[in-house]
Amino acid sequence: MDTLSKSERSARMSLVRSTDTKPELLVRRLVHGLGYRYRLHVPKLPGRPDIVFPRMRKVIFVHGCFWHRHPRCHLARLPKSKLSFWVPKLTLNRRRDVLNIRRLRHAGWQVEVIWECQIEGPELLQSTIAMMFGAKRWTIWRGEWTRDWQVERGVGDAKVVE
Repeated sequence: MDTLSKSERSARMSLVRSTDTKPELLVRRLVHGLGYRYRLHVPKLPGRPDIVFPRMRKVIFVHGCFWHRHPRCHLARLPKSKLSFWVPKLTLNRRRDVLNIRRLRHAGWQVEVIWECQIEGPELLQSTIAMMFGAKRWTIWRGEWTRDWQVERGVGDAKVVE
């Protein structure tokens, strides 16, 4: 049984966004801050990836753990009510994601999925994005995250993050 009335549930669900979510905006800010430019939600690509780098043929999906069923994640729990509705819906979401990723890879795109729960650890997130663009490691230099080749050798203290 739902704890909200039909109109309350409708109002709450209307607040759920498919684009420009907080995790997506954070990833976009990080990528832009690293100097990369991108396209958003390209409709011609399978699954309309959240962030697209056409020249590099790379895409990033920023998935919510609940909606896209992140395996072994505490945010991906099932609702307590209306299981007959939610289980098929969320299962189909996951199947569609897997199919779209397969199609993109088959078409020669490199695909990275960033999960909502990964946003909580910005160091891991930056490392994931760095690896996607070919940096072997990231370095903290003068209080800023920097690609390893950008560090001026012999100046200041640098902490290398593999």
